[in-house]
Amino acid sequence: MQLELSEDDQEFRAQMREFFTTEVSEEIRRTVIEGRELTHDQIVEAQRTLNAAGLAVPHWPEEYGGRGWSELRRHLWHEEMQRAGVPTPLAFNASMIGPVIAQFGTEEQKQEYLPKTANLDIWWSQGFSEPDAGSDLASLRTTAVRDGDHWVVNGQKTWTTLGQYGDWIFTLVRTDPEVKKQAGISMLLIDMTSPGLEVRPIELIDGGHEVNEVWFTDVRVPAANLVGELNGGWTIAKFLLGNERVGVAPVGATKRILARAKDLAKDTSDGEGGTLLDDPLVRARIVELENELLALELTALRVVAHSSDGEPHPASSVLKLKGTELQQAVSELMVDLAGPASVASGAGDDSDLPDWARTVTPTYLNLRKASIYGGSNEIQRQIISRTILGL
Repeated sequence: MQLELSEDDQEFRAQMREFFTTEVSEEIRRTVIEGRELTHDQIVEAQRTLNAAGLAVPHWPEEYGGRGWSELRRHLWHEEMQRAGVPTPLAFNASMIGPVIAQFGTEEQKQEYLPKTANLDIWWSQGFSEPDAGSDLASLRTTAVRDGDHWVVNGQKTWTTLGQYGDWIFTLVRTDPEVKKQAGISMLLIDMTSPGLEVRPIELIDGGHEVNEVWFTDVRVPAANLVGELNGGWTIAKFLLGNERVGVAPVGATKRILARAKDLAKDTSDGEGGTLLDDPLVRARIVELENELLALELTALRVVAHSSDGEPHPASSVLKLKGTELQQAVSELMVDLAGPASVASGAGDDSDLPDWARTVTPTYLNLRKASIYGGSNEIQRQIISRTILGL
């Protein structure tokens, strides 16, 4: 295969690089590059900047804001965005419910929700996982019972990422308990200000508040908020999760962080008159990660070259698996470079310790989730064994 970009694609890459490094707020990009947490307003501002330039949802159908790009150009757009430290468009909006509504929604739903979803005028939450229905999603127990022109929803969702900011939640509910588990599920769009809906925070190991529980007690949802066919939610869920796994290997972001680790090692004293980068073990570790990232990047280009009609190639499971492993390995390297200072995550801004050293441990702990979400790495290994290795 030909891995060298054509002149047109090189020009496209240069255009993306110029836009991301000049048009998106420097403060927002600096927040991402330094590993600090983005605020709600920063995430909204970044997406609206992209949307105003037609760069928020390039993979959607063109009549709803898509650009009709090739898979390669979508890859370049994504890589350059991560390289520049630009927050990727909110996945719940851009990669999950937006494509679902465009594919399965009624015309009224498309007109009502798609423009607001692209511009982040609506912040969507995902209501899939439950306490006993994570990897086994078909076991979900949240129910929706028809009552006139409404559905009445009762149950609990969990691990709802950034649900504290959510305006609406796309939710899988059980609408027929008498049939095979996968055949009795539907998708509803639910206003999160509805009476009976409650969001409860979950504190994580890194000390942050990123995920939530969402409880439904006799929440009344208009019947018009059903997406697709009644009891057709399993098909929609598979479509949505397939989109979620596209681009799940953050090669551009991991390369940026590894390059920063290299610079930090070069600038950090080893206490013996040299720097951490003079340590042959540190150098060997960085070189090994750089080589593995290069191999992953080439694999990503091969996957892009073999994808068609927007369908992810089975090798995308390799990207998810290896991409998350490298993401975690680089975060571990950052912790080791910070040394004892890495445990001072609670230190204030008046601390003598450098900012980066105080953020690396929360980041390391947070990224343990990367091998679970988007289809756990064990699931990806099963896909690889069946569809690629033929085992």
